[in-house]
Amino acid sequence: MGIMELFSPIAIAVLGSCVLFLFSRWKNLRGPPCIQGWIPWIGAGFEFGKAPLEFIEKARIKYGPVFTVFAVGKRMTFVTEEEGIDVLLKSKHVDFELAVQRPLYHTAWIPKNIFFALHEKLYVLMKGKMGTFNTHHFTGQLTEEFHDQLEGLGTHGTMDLNDFVRYLLYPATLNTLFMKGLFLTDKRKIKEFYQHFKTYDEGFEYGSQLPEWLLRNWSKSKRWLLALFEKNIGDIKTHGSAGHSETLLHAVLGMVETETRQHSPNYGLVMLWASLANAAPIAFWTLAYILSHPDLHRTIVESISSVIGTAGKDKIQVSEDDLKKLLLIKWCILESIRLRAPGVITRKVVKPVKILNHTVPSGDLLMLSPFWLHRNPKYFPEPESFKPERWKEANLDKYIFLDYFMAFGGGKFQCPGRWFALLEIQLCIILVLYKYECSLLDPLPKQSSLHLVGVPQPAGKCRIEYKQRV
Repeated sequence: MGIMELFSPIAIAVLGSCVLFLFSRWKNLRGPPCIQGWIPWIGAGFEFGKAPLEFIEKARIKYGPVFTVFAVGKRMTFVTEEEGIDVLLKSKHVDFELAVQRPLYHTAWIPKNIFFALHEKLYVLMKGKMGTFNTHHFTGQLTEEFHDQLEGLGTHGTMDLNDFVRYLLYPATLNTLFMKGLFLTDKRKIKEFYQHFKTYDEGFEYGSQLPEWLLRNWSKSKRWLLALFEKNIGDIKTHGSAGHSETLLHAVLGMVETETRQHSPNYGLVMLWASLANAAPIAFWTLAYILSHPDLHRTIVESISSVIGTAGKDKIQVSEDDLKKLLLIKWCILESIRLRAPGVITRKVVKPVKILNHTVPSGDLLMLSPFWLHRNPKYFPEPESFKPERWKEANLDKYIFLDYFMAFGGGKFQCPGRWFALLEIQLCIILVLYKYECSLLDPLPKQSSLHLVGVPQPAGKCRIEYKQRV
């Protein structure tokens, strides 16, 4: 046997992994403490992947507020306190687009060149369409959509609270931002859509990092959703050019097609995930917190009655003035987001940056953690308590949140849909509590620690009982 035959592809892969492993150790000599496991390439991936939030909490206690995790070939440097915020948000040596490009390719198959050509243009477009000066255009349609969905719930019932908010939010969001009746046309199709989107959403974090052949069910749902958009793109364009009012999806597709026609379904999928993935869990936690605090629940119901009236059967309209008078509900939403914020905000380090006494090398993913920042008692007294009244200090009239509230990101690329999301959740909760007497049949669940991306899901069941007011 010749010597070259000994170097099989597997041997070369192992050798390459070992070189990468040794390089990562050398690279970390002046960097933060590094947790890297003992398996080349995989590193601490197995332990980290089981329960990321628990893993990070243990690492914070052991290593301090800044540390690095090496997993699946990547170095992730976590910043869990205020140190490093200015670097992440203001430094020219870190880059948002480089941090998200590869995950976006894995989850939606958008090529690198297309992504960089379109990202900033699409961000500006969506920020304008859903910004503070335009959200009032959505109020009337969202209200009508929620009324239609509430009628389908009947006069009373019991449901899983997650299913309850998805039933209300998914159609309202799709009909408002995409196109009325685009996907949800009959019970069979609705069920199929929900199943595939749930699989895609729950596996999104793993799908953004791991080879697709390891995630067969997730890959199947991704392909199903892409095929759904591909099948409907023609109808969407026809609807937009037939004199109907332009939706956000029409505007996005118009922008995409200045660069490519081939990837319109891919951008449809990205927009679908971005518009549905976090709004439903935020609504879940807000309703769960309100219903688990009886005095607060009673105060909110009384305020809705004083502003809108007491009859729960009418299809009411909610005005901008009504929303301003029902500010306590928005405080509840923001406080729920504070306590159940996404795990990380990410940037790619393109030149070494200094945080505390550590030098974070180029190539690292720098990850700021709102989850722990929002639990810093210096900025949020009694941080584990649900206290909506703390939001009195925010200047929401001028669209300013509390200091160190980072749930929507920061810097140049904050979430462009944040004001739309707050509006639709506020409307949803107003209309639910106006129409129904509601109560939880289970204790407030803890949050799941399985994911870093997106708002955390509940770790246990939580059912709602509702009965129409008379």
